[in-house]
Amino acid sequence: MRIVEKIADLKTIIRAQKREGKTIGFVPTMGYLHKGHLSLIETSIRHNDFTVISIFVNPTQFGPNEDFDRYPRDIEGDLKKAESVGVDVVFIPAKEEMYPQGYMTYVNVEKITDSLCGKSRPGHFRGVTTIVNKLFNIVEPDRAYFGQKDAQQALVIKKMVEDLNMNVEVIVCPIVREEDGLAMSSRNAYLSDEERKSAAILYESLLEAKEMVEMGERDGKKIVGHIKNKIESKTNAEIDYIEVVKASTLENADILEGEILIALAVKFGQTRLIDNITLSC
Repeated sequence: MRIVEKIADLKTIIRAQKREGKTIGFVPTMGYLHKGHLSLIETSIRHNDFTVISIFVNPTQFGPNEDFDRYPRDIEGDLKKAESVGVDVVFIPAKEEMYPQGYMTYVNVEKITDSLCGKSRPGHFRGVTTIVNKLFNIVEPDRAYFGQKDAQQALVIKKMVEDLNMNVEVIVCPIVREEDGLAMSSRNAYLSDEERKSAAILYESLLEAKEMVEMGERDGKKIVGHIKNKIESKTNAEIDYIEVVKASTLENADILEGEILIALAVKFGQTRLIDNITLSC
């Protein structure tokens, strides 16, 4: 496994692999790797001849009052995990490498970035699409892998790739969960024992919503109300949003029809967690 810090060095490696006709798989991460990340990496390794991961806590996707400075970091542990599953290259650029002095170019996907997390975190997706675009240009992957936990992010990246005619296949992989159903996230490390126990309510509420749909409920507002009541039973939970939307456009779905995304964001203490479930109606 090679560790690369400079864009020029990574491009040299990628060119050599492409000359040999190898397919390139890519998993962009912000580090603090967990089983969810490793699942994406292992899928890339199965699908491709050569797998690159990036570890970069991207400052442009954090708002001024968000957790950039305290976002969990463990480079040594990440490198051991990456090597254990067979990663070929880990790209760990410095902030100055990705955003040199005088940087002023950004990528923005409109409309589908206005709802859900985009409403709560203005500018977040501009940072996401900018860094992913840059990484795609550097790595030139045949396939890139993202988790369904960040459903809106995955949809935004797919739209960027489609609209900009990018030569990469975006593959969205299932959510990996803890034994009690909590979606794996680097931010879970922030939770106190009490908050961690309460956070299991997120997946429990989504499963109950799924049962409601399977029993024939098609009123989106009733489903949101049920989830809201369930989560509010935890006194340390602060709801950011609970929404039922069309999976392909993120438009509100007051009446459930076709592919539906039920998405939520909830804070436990200072830790904001997201989760979702997709359903066919």
